[in-house]
Amino acid sequence: MVQLFLSEPAWSDDGDDESIGQRISLLHDMESAIWSLMSSGGGRSEARLWLCKTLSGISSVSPRHQRELFVKLLRSKPLKRGLAAQVLQMIFERLPHKAGPLLAKRSHVLENFFRGNPRRILQWFSNFSGSGDMGHRKGAKALSQFAFVNRDICWDELVWKGKHGQSPAMVATKPHYFLDLDVQRTVENFLEYVPEFWTSNEFADSLKNGEILSIDTKFFVDLFFDLIYKEELKEAWEVINEFLMEESFSSLCHHLLIILEEQDLDVFLEWIPNYLHSGFESMNFCNSSRWLETVLSMSSGYGSMDHLLLLNAVVSQGRQLLRLVREEENQEEKVKIKAIVSQIHTLSSHANILAPILKECFKKKNIESIKWLGLQTWALHYRLSEECQTPESWEALFVSNGISFRKSDKYAVLHRDAFLEESGTDLNERASVRVKHKKKEKHRKRRRRNLDYDDNEMVDFDLPNNRLVLQSQPGIWLLSTDDYSTSWNSVDLPEHLSNHCFSTWMRWVFSNWQDMD
Repeated sequence: MVQLFLSEPAWSDDGDDESIGQRISLLHDMESAIWSLMSSGGGRSEARLWLCKTLSGISSVSPRHQRELFVKLLRSKPLKRGLAAQVLQMIFERLPHKAGPLLAKRSHVLENFFRGNPRRILQWFSNFSGSGDMGHRKGAKALSQFAFVNRDICWDELVWKGKHGQSPAMVATKPHYFLDLDVQRTVENFLEYVPEFWTSNEFADSLKNGEILSIDTKFFVDLFFDLIYKEELKEAWEVINEFLMEESFSSLCHHLLIILEEQDLDVFLEWIPNYLHSGFESMNFCNSSRWLETVLSMSSGYGSMDHLLLLNAVVSQGRQLLRLVREEENQEEKVKIKAIVSQIHTLSSHANILAPILKECFKKKNIESIKWLGLQTWALHYRLSEECQTPESWEALFVSNGISFRKSDKYAVLHRDAFLEESGTDLNERASVRVKHKKKEKHRKRRRRNLDYDDNEMVDFDLPNNRLVLQSQPGIWLLSTDDYSTSWNSVDLPEHLSNHCFSTWMRWVFSNWQDMD
């Protein structure tokens, strides 16, 4: 039976030095095998994505500090063009009305945006309405308003699709006539002969809500990139600061960290401890991000990027790492890791084997010491996923490790045929009786029947051609590990229990570190 080591060991027991050495050696071998997987193909890139996902769960960074952190990154040398582009795209999507006024003040630059580009012209200026002037939108509204106000200088540049043009007086009484305007040729005329339009209040007003940013994001990203870095425009940085304050830290990490080069991500990890406010006493190590907060907050730092990628993989992404191991092209590493886990399990037959491993962690207050617990955690995750395949095996595991449990009262909805296949002869007989009864009553109107049931019976919804039943699910439990707050099944239990073990062990380690301070 798998030993979870959930009871605090007797620290006076130093254990057997030879077995401890074997354990450390096996954990070293497992680390090497995992690195072999994570270093091949896109394994390292995937490991970085895993780390960014865990970072996004950090909760102790205040809005003001997250703004300072990302602005510091944006202003660092060399310039992070990809990062800045992503920030600007997010602003264009989420706060276009903040960026629009900056564009409105520089409306003249859009002459080049539209010149020689019929697609952009039609997208922005073709929004005339048949319901009158108030219905015109975007550039169409600006064009119509400017044309009326300045008809003495530009009306002749309007090109109409009909045989003759429309007079200002006629269009004033029937604004829907603008639907007959040849928009492309008209705007091309304005580009050539009416420069006043591109600096007019009417055109600037059409830009203020930022809708135009969606027409060609790359053009406007390049434009704003120059505003923030070449012109150092204060108003542009104010928009960025406001966005970085209002957006959640989780969203910023999800969208921004994944595009950083590894050296830039490394810099981010060096800086972030200055913005964390986590104390050891408040740590909930079951949370996949809280242990990382604590590690990053440690005075000795997180070590190398390799250390953090590995530790995050074995602690926070155990299921994904297991999937990576089981991929068809990784057969050699799969065999090797399976053999290592089996040997670790053999050594675990000694009830106090974890105590000396923990003592090794006590000696060094750094990520290297936590790595041993992380590797042991994933070895446990692997073992549970391989060995515990039946409800009986899980319940035996709970009992042997002092975990109180009760069966969940959830029900599974199954197709009738699937249910009957799993049910005994008795239920088959009852089903047969119901089928015969249905044949006798086939001319009656179908109706829904509810049968009285208890935990071991089913509810039969008499649905035509696709009968469904409810069956009390075996293999779903409420556990004392989380105060019976969640129903756990065999798919999720390896991850839950290994995380619970890691949380328990880490509390012992950090309690010891606090006593040492």
